[in-house]
Amino acid sequence: MSKQIPKFKSEEEEREFWGTHDSTEYINWSKGKRVTFSNLKPSVKKISLRLPEAMLEELKLLANKRDVPYQSLLKIFLAERIEKELATH
Repeated sequence: MSKQIPKFKSEEEEREFWGTHDSTEYINWSKGKRVTFSNLKPSVKKISLRLPEAMLEELKLLANKRDVPYQSLLKIFLAERIEKELATH
């Protein structure tokens, strides 16, 4: 049986508690379920990406056909591929 999680007076108190205690003594992680918080605005990070000029031009052509910015189209392509790869593994 799991231990009872104490009531905390503040986030700082809770942070200190979990910094010194093993959560597996309090939570049965085998019963956990993966959830997605779809309404949260994802944090973004700017990166630099080097692409062959021809590939970039083709991406811009495809984006223009869909009437979306090429950077948005690239994010769509990446998201679709990541989802596919994760589903197969």
